[in-house]
Parts: sequence; structure tokens; C-alpha cells
Amino acid sequence: MKFPLYIAKRYLFSGSKNTAINIITLIASVGIIVGTMALFVVMSVFSGLKDFSLSFSNDFDPDLKAVAKTGKTIFISPQQENEISKIEGVAHFSKIIEERALFTFNGKDILSNIKGVDKNFNQVNQVEKTIFQGQWIEENSEQVVVGHGISQKLSMGLFDLVNVFETFVPKPGKGTIDSPDGAFNRSVLVPVGFYFINEDLNQKFVFADLSIVQELLAYQPNQISGIELKLEPKADELDVIASLEKILENNVVIKNRAQLNESLYKMLNTENLVLYLIFSLVITVTLFTLVGALIMIIIEKKSNLKTLFNLGADVEDLRKIFLYQGFLICFLGCVIGLVFGIIVTLLQQQFGFIMINQSMAYPVRFSFTNVLIVIFTIAVLGFLASWIASSRVNKKLLE
Repeated sequence: MKFPLYIAKRYLFSGSKNTAINIITLIASVGIIVGTMALFVVMSVFSGLKDFSLSFSNDFDPDLKAVAKTGKTIFISPQQENEISKIEGVAHFSKIIEERALFTFNGKDILSNIKGVDKNFNQVNQVEKTIFQGQWIEENSEQVVVGHGISQKLSMGLFDLVNVFETFVPKPGKGTIDSPDGAFNRSVLVPVGFYFINEDLNQKFVFADLSIVQELLAYQPNQISGIELKLEPKADELDVIASLEKILENNVVIKNRAQLNESLYKMLNTENLVLYLIFSLVITVTLFTLVGALIMIIIEKKSNLKTLFNLGADVEDLRKIFLYQGFLICFLGCVIGLVFGIIVTLLQQQFGFIMINQSMAYPVRFSFTNVLIVIFTIAVLGFLASWIASSRVNKKLLE
């Protein structure tokens, strides 16, 4: 192994007497550097965009959420609540109720979700920080926090003493309906805050106190839609899920944040894979130049190879010379390209030179995982390109 590697390094750093071969090798090397840099920067940009996209849903979605396996509701006793609070790895948990409802204000109406939350909700989620006007709801009150999209569609203001904000839900039960008023439960609500996240989430929820929603839906005091949990940083998610299922007697389905946003995660991962494949293809095309350069070097060094062959070197060792030479070119190009890519990523991450708009820099995130992916990609493609070129060394060439 030392003999082919020694010769490969001599060929790499001594260059060729043929200027055309040197130019082609230089072009291949620059292509590898630029391709490596581009692949790493694009993956870092996508990592930043992925974090940016998920940050919106993370304000609403807990680490874990338990909902009824069958039906819409579950019953939870004080003893079960106490046991949940003692699960190792659970930082906080909150009881919630979610239901579709009709909201009306000043002659306008909209269908959306009313979400009843208890006093622990802000310790599990970060909705309160998204309030851009007004305040969060007080416990045991008819106050609500409304999404900005809902407030716009209803032309709603805060603390409006003239117009009434109402919500209607169908009454449970069976039988005939005597009148339209008898078909719905009604509640008068007081908007005290508006939250703003993005266009979709701004139209998703009206937050209210848990007891008000229980009364609106004619639920019992211990009847809820689900439980949302915030885990400690080093918590074992699987152990927490197992403990929670045992306490709730396997009457619930428990989902983590990725499962709650399965379609979003799937879309982001698919886009990431497509971008990776596109830039890997660009690097593959670039490596054809390296294959051509190595083949030209093999032809140029034909007399030297014959001499080495006559001195006892076998064909396999002679092939390894150019395999190592091509791999060394890829390795050096990968290192230099990664250095430039990391510098560009860290500068953008720290100073935000490239802007999406006047107030927001293009999001990027440096990740060691991306570094390893790029190194693996260049190593595999570079090895294949070098192997293809080195396979031209055979006994027929040396005869």
C-alpha cells in the first residue's frame, strides 16, 4: 500500500509536463471544491429554513400529546394527574379540550377551533409569546385569545363593549329539535388578546379557559380531549410514553411533535433529499472531468508504468497509484470546499449578510451532520470516479 500511495503523491504534487493535463486536473479540482462548498452551503441553508418553518408549529405543538384512542374525550382522575406529574422526564403537562365551533361577531361568522386550556398551558407551549396585542386569558374567566386571521375576518377589536363575540356548538344527545336555538349551546366570550404566527395558524384557534369550554360542551369536570406534555431536555421519550400509556390504561394515542406534523416533516425531508440528489448529480458530472484527467495521466505515464511493471510491480498496485491519486484530489478538494462552505455558513449565521427582506436574514444552520454527509458523498463519488479511471491500467496497456 505504501508504494502506490508514495507514487500517487509524487504524481499529484509534481504535475505533468503536458500543460493541457495540468489545466484539466486544475479544472476538476476547482469543480470539486466549488461543488463541495455549494452542497454544504445549500444543506446548511435548508437546515436553517427547516428550523424556521418548524419554529411556527413548535409554538403550538407540545413535545408529546395524548388524545383519545376512540371517541373524542377521555376521563382523567386526580390520582392519574398526580401520577403523570411524577413521571421521570415530564417537566409540565396541561389538560386541553379542542372542538370545532361557530364564532360570530357583529353580523359576521367563521368556523374555527375553540381550545380550552388550563393554567399550566403556558408552561407546556409558547403561545403567550406570540401575542402581539392584548394579554393572555385569566383563569376561570370568559376571556379568550383569538388568532389574528380570525380577528381580521370578523373585523374584531379588543374589549369591544358594543358588539358581542359569541360561539356556538351543537348540543349533544339524540331526538328531535324543537327550535334552532335548542340545537346549539351558546357562550359569550371576551377577546383580550390576538396572537400572530403565520397565515394558517392565525386562523386555527380561539383559546379559552378549560372550565368555560367544558361548560359550553356540557362536559364533566374530569372530561377532556387530551393531555399535552413538555419533556425535560434529557428525557427518554419512549420511557415517558410507556409510563403515560400505563397510567391512562392504554385508552390514548400518544404522538410526538414530528407525528403531530407528519405531513410537514415529510414534505421538508423530501425537499431536502431532492436538493441533495440534485447537487450530488452536479458533483458527479464534475467528477467526469477528473476521470478524463486521470486517464490522460495514465496514458502519459505509460512508459513509467511499463518500467515499474518490469521491475516487479503487479497490475493491481499500478491501478492503486491512480486510485489513490484521484482519491487524494477529491479529499483535498473536499477539505478546501468544506472550509469555504463553513466560513460562508458561519458568517451568514452570525452577521446575516444575505437578507430575505429588509428585516430578516436568510436562515442558515451549521450542522456537523451536514459535514459528515458532504464528506461521505465526496468520498464515495470520488472513489468511484478514481476506480473507473484506474481500471484502464491493465496488462494490455503495459504490453
